[in-house]
Amino acid sequence: MTILVTGAAGFIGVHTAQRLLARGDSVVGIDSLNAYYDPKLKEDRLAQLQPAANFTFIRGDLADCAVTDALFAGHKPARVIHLAAQPGVRYSLENPRAYIDSNIVGFLNILEACRAHKVEHLVYASSSSVYGANTAMPFSVHQNVDHPLSLYGASKKANELMAHSYAHLYGLPVTGLRFFTVYGPWGRPDMAPFIFTRKILAGEPIDVFNNGHHSRDFTYIDDIVEGVVRCCDRVATPNPQWSGDAPDPATSRAPYRLYNIGNHTPVPLTDFIASIEQATGKTAKKNLLPMQPGDVQDTFADVGSLQADVGFEPKTPIADGIARFVAWYRQYYRV
Repeated sequence: MTILVTGAAGFIGVHTAQRLLARGDSVVGIDSLNAYYDPKLKEDRLAQLQPAANFTFIRGDLADCAVTDALFAGHKPARVIHLAAQPGVRYSLENPRAYIDSNIVGFLNILEACRAHKVEHLVYASSSSVYGANTAMPFSVHQNVDHPLSLYGASKKANELMAHSYAHLYGLPVTGLRFFTVYGPWGRPDMAPFIFTRKILAGEPIDVFNNGHHSRDFTYIDDIVEGVVRCCDRVATPNPQWSGDAPDPATSRAPYRLYNIGNHTPVPLTDFIASIEQATGKTAKKNLLPMQPGDVQDTFADVGSLQADVGFEPKTPIADGIARFVAWYRQYYRV
């Protein structure tokens, strides 16, 4: 089938598109190739896709409704995997309007186009950041998430609410995926695996926030993509047992589903740094700092619903995933 992947030059987008192309789907990719981080990395990711005969790329900004309308009218995707977004918790403190333009306006344009063109299924990226001030572990999609700690988290929560309204009003099947700290080859330069690897290899000190007393549910990219594709293949359906008297946030009477997609194994930040040290053969110089605004101390994904519904089973331990990332980094940057 023809599947639209938004954010196709992004980290998760390029890996997802590769998986779909390899199994024979036709993939239409769109990306703005903006300068939030080095566009050359995005262009080099895109170059991995462009030799495929069943891949079409459009450069454009989804916040422009004319671009989105023309994209759907011209290519008529059967399903949509919406990964394009303005990411980053800390950047949202400095540039809040970028999150409204991309994550709210852009998502509205996607919803409207899916409705108008009767798309079979919309799968979209949410984030573990929606859990915000929640501290009950592991984080469950059946918990309420009404206390975001950043505008980024608030924008992703807004996406979930917007998606539900379209599922309810128009019967549009929607599945939201709350990603937990994705890492691996072709990863994002603004994330800790990339920053720490670059600085440790260069002999520079790394900033370790909250004095290292963090843990994160680091999830390897191959495991993430497996979950994304399985969810795309399983069209969201209503939950016949859903009750307004005891509403389950993860399901609905509408064709609406929410899932955590993580490794279900939180890793202390100190162990994560040790994995990079082992993979690089170098010892990190640590600059211990207090908690950053917008950060949460720990993340831990309950993936039980995803396991039950699509058979999702993360398989990559942190040491293996970091070794693969560091090997890619050395090769790509010739370090």
